[in-house]
Amino acid sequence: MLRAHALTVPGRLHGVDVALQRGRITAIVGPNGAGKSTLLSSLAGLTTGDVTLDDRALAAMAGRDRAQTIGFLPQGGDVAWNLSVATLVRLGRLPHRSTRATDDRAVAAALSDMALDALAARPVGTLSGGERARALLARVLAGEPGWVLADEPLANLDLAHARALLRHFRRLADAGKGVALVMHDLAQAMNHADHVVVLDKGRVAASGAPETTLDPALVARVWGIEAHWLGDHGARALACP
Repeated sequence: MLRAHALTVPGRLHGVDVALQRGRITAIVGPNGAGKSTLLSSLAGLTTGDVTLDDRALAAMAGRDRAQTIGFLPQGGDVAWNLSVATLVRLGRLPHRSTRATDDRAVAAALSDMALDALAARPVGTLSGGERARALLARVLAGEPGWVLADEPLANLDLAHARALLRHFRRLADAGKGVALVMHDLAQAMNHADHVVVLDKGRVAASGAPETTLDPALVARVWGIEAHWLGDHGARALACP
């Protein structure tokens, strides 16, 4: 379990208690400025605060151990050097002390999972926004972490790649990994998450199953819009008249 205990980040989060479980996808949603990115980076151990991983203080873990366990994808796609895609993805293996063959297999699997095999030799600077986003996530996946924390990973992706990525996150969760995603699309959270954390002004407005946390009354209270859900379970759309 990855858990924040009364997490407070001045000006960002105020007494946030959340518990994320392995084997499920948690969507972190909320209006702009609600504290979603701050919460995710805190859960990755990048800000101060009381966060535990399996009852062990995250701050007490060695940096290498934490990097092996938690893979974090922040917003944006800045890459300081114009590396090839394969070299960028291989950086995900840095926390590990493994053989070259083991690293090669992990990098190849990450490239394949993100449909980047044909782009492996391309410089990152020549990629589209969506291709770059997939390359950066492949770097995270190459590290084979037990937890994948991704901040708006579907941004810049077309429909086909977004669907493929959501299916891959489902496979990771089904394999026992913990997955936490900051999302803006409430329909994607409703249809693909097992657990939803709704933030509003730095506080937890709701936490639980999508069907209960994303009801129209809460959407109206947090986002300030009147809306209702259409469609069947797993293929629902949010209608905003």
